[in-house]
Amino acid sequence: MTTLGAVFRPQLAPERLRPLVRTAEEAGLEELWLWEDCFLESGIAAASAALAWTERLHVGVGLLPVPLRNVALASMEAATLYRLFPGRVSLAVGHGVQDWMAQVGARPDSPMTLLGEYLAAMRGLLRGERVTTDGSYVTLDGVALDWPPADAPPVFAGGVGPRTLRLTGAAADGTVLDTSVSADGVRRARRLIEEGRAAAGRTQEGHHKVVVYLLAATGPGAADRLHDELVRDGRESVPGLGAAGDAATVAKAVRELVDAGADTVVLQPTADEPDPEGFVRFVAEGVRGLVP
Repeated sequence: MTTLGAVFRPQLAPERLRPLVRTAEEAGLEELWLWEDCFLESGIAAASAALAWTERLHVGVGLLPVPLRNVALASMEAATLYRLFPGRVSLAVGHGVQDWMAQVGARPDSPMTLLGEYLAAMRGLLRGERVTTDGSYVTLDGVALDWPPADAPPVFAGGVGPRTLRLTGAAADGTVLDTSVSADGVRRARRLIEEGRAAAGRTQEGHHKVVVYLLAATGPGAADRLHDELVRDGRESVPGLGAAGDAATVAKAVRELVDAGADTVVLQPTADEPDPEGFVRFVAEGVRGLVP
């Protein structure tokens, strides 16, 4: 069955998180995804709070920008969440927005090299291995976690470019695609991911999960809000992006992404969504029943 989720956008103040996650839990939402956009809110701190306030809700963070976070620290935080809330956490890492990375003096000369080294080290640490590596960006000298997860969790990576998607196939366990990707883009991403997996000899390791964000709006003014956000992002001319309307309309867009190769679809409200809690209920109680 397709997994369906929703996004808590960090444009909302941190104190808005608790009522929204309580609504998500009560409505039966499967997954709530958080972001770590500069300079809004911490993905790890928000995820920890959301998990502590709920009993069942699965929480994802997509994504943690690797230039901002030492891989040992990120792995320690990840392992802590996986042990405190087993089976309820997904974490994705990625390049981050390079202009933001430059603002904090952390922009790498080669984002691809950094992400590849980071994924190798993080996956090893979360498997409970003692890791020594001396790369261009990641240096570890006999580092092992004292409290690794009981079972090695999948490490997701985000990306949309061809080189990054091949890298996620080669070096990550799953891929997160943002709202710039249509159903045709999901098919293309699947092909590139599989190319990366084949080049790395990983095709026998099991299914590579793909999580896709879908920009969605419902209620009064939904079509205008969706259009305005696509215009702000410079994507209004890209066919097949986003869905505005009732549950049946949004569910149709979800099914198109699933048919293209998405395993999980996460509905992302517009930045000016007037009722975030209502949007979560719409996903859980309206769209969910129309998606197999």
